Amino acid sequence: MSAYTKPVPVPDHVSAPYWAGCARHELLLQSCDACGKAQFYPRPFCLFCMSEQLSWKKSDGKGTIHTFSTVRQNRSPGFVEDVPYVLAVVTLEEGPRMTTNIVQCAPEDVRIGLPVEVVFEDISDGISLPKFRPAS
Repeated sequence: MSAYTKPVPVPDHVSAPYWAGCARHELLLQSCDACGKAQFYPRPFCLFCMSEQLSWKKSDGKGTIHTFSTVRQNRSPGFVEDVPYVLAVVTLEEGPRMTTNIVQCAPEDVRIGLPVEVVFEDISDGISLPKFRPAS
């Protein structure tokens, strides 16, 4: 692993299970025990019915690109060497949408509706970031 120079997530009491799953290369989503809906990002309550009865369930990590933007200019430390890169919103098969990067794909090949699957970038001991690539 090379030195990671971008901002690093800081897990808290709500998001710690999510980040622990990512470290194991598992994409976890919160699922409401009351209404059954999945949500992302981690919260202390269901955003649909306000229940605090939430469980963690493993996602299959598959989805489609809902929207995206190709970043061609970013002078921030840690990002300048990555341009161009694709920032996207992916709709997971379970329903929630995630903001993420599309990797292992030329920016010009990214399109709305493209089927994608999760991959993980290990940035430090214990922290891995979910990103998405075109589905195989």
